[in-house]
Amino acid sequence: MSAPPIASLPPPRLRPADAPLPLAGVRVVDFSHFLSGPYCTQILADFGAEVWKIEKPNGGDDFRSHKPPDLGGESLGYLWTNRNKKGLTIDLYSEAGRALAWELIERADVLVENFSAGVMQRLGLDFETVSKRHPRLIYCSISAAGREGELAQRVGFDPIAQAESGLMALNGHPGADPVVVGSPIIDITTGMMAANAVQAALLARQRDGLGQLVEVAMLDQAAQMAGYRPMGYLVTGQEPPRVGNSSPVVVAIGMFATATSPLYLCCANERSYQRLVRDVLNRPDLAEGEYAEPRQRARHRDALRQALQDAIVAQPREHWLRVMRAAGVPVGAVRLAGEALTSDDVRERGLLSAIPHPTAGQVPNLAPPYRLSRTPVADPQAAPTLGQHTDEVLRQVLGLGDEAIQALIDQGVLGTQREQP
Repeated sequence: MSAPPIASLPPPRLRPADAPLPLAGVRVVDFSHFLSGPYCTQILADFGAEVWKIEKPNGGDDFRSHKPPDLGGESLGYLWTNRNKKGLTIDLYSEAGRALAWELIERADVLVENFSAGVMQRLGLDFETVSKRHPRLIYCSISAAGREGELAQRVGFDPIAQAESGLMALNGHPGADPVVVGSPIIDITTGMMAANAVQAALLARQRDGLGQLVEVAMLDQAAQMAGYRPMGYLVTGQEPPRVGNSSPVVVAIGMFATATSPLYLCCANERSYQRLVRDVLNRPDLAEGEYAEPRQRARHRDALRQALQDAIVAQPREHWLRVMRAAGVPVGAVRLAGEALTSDDVRERGLLSAIPHPTAGQVPNLAPPYRLSRTPVADPQAAPTLGQHTDEVLRQVLGLGDEAIQALIDQGVLGTQREQP
């Protein structure tokens, strides 16, 4: 049996040692779990913020339980969303645990939470309460559908947001059922939007010295991710059709079979279409007569698509990728996950690396998509094991000594699954 692909991953590309971090000095107390909240705080951590990930002592973040597969006992989902953080275990349902949480909050610049409705209120850590004691705090609350009215009671999961926003109805083939997007894109993009909003709030605080409440709802984000196509309903009253791998407007957009593996064409403008049929396929007739204008092509879409398919299937994919790219035709290989992750494109971009982990030895790391020339992102550190940095943070941030920490341990506030100093 051959070694798994992780064995061949290179170390990450490291930042210059003297380069500043964009969010250096910013402290984030992270009460979030699962995906959207942790993805938000991972972005902040990548930019150099010190993120304290607070987990329940018994089991921690529920995303840890999503296995197999796993590495070193950690779920891949948890590893993927918690890079560059410091992990602490605190029992927030104990009086001593809440007092400890308050100590951290008062030293933080940002708080992020994505609990169900009412949890932070019951803990006495809601925005109204916290902002009175810490008016400079940026308090980010991520929810399923907002924190007001009946919608506030909903529990949020990515596929539900896709379904209720109309996004799911756009996916799938004509005449078939709607299909959920395979990636948790609402969780991911909700986390992205939350990180954007938090940084905007930090900039605003630089001007007036005040914190504020930042709210991001998954339902709102899902409506954004549905894009412009549903807007057609507001204009025409017609539901946007499902078109599978094609476009509802442009014929030369979609997946086409080759002599080997499929490719995806995206000739979204006239210039690229002309290059395709005249320069690559040597079929100028497909840009003349009934195919001369985009509207005409749309009316004859079935015949035109078949003509394109008949021409493309005659050669292997690599041939078309080479000649189409040389001609300036937008095209891509339709890859499986393994093919994509081991492709020359990913390797040349330096996206994949292996980083050290306390129990797994090494875990794969997918580099973030943002690159800053003067203030590059932090070097990647693996997601913390449960409670890994509890003692470190309590000592360095709160100034607690051996006796105080032992007292918390004796009370059960910190749990038992902690990396000892």
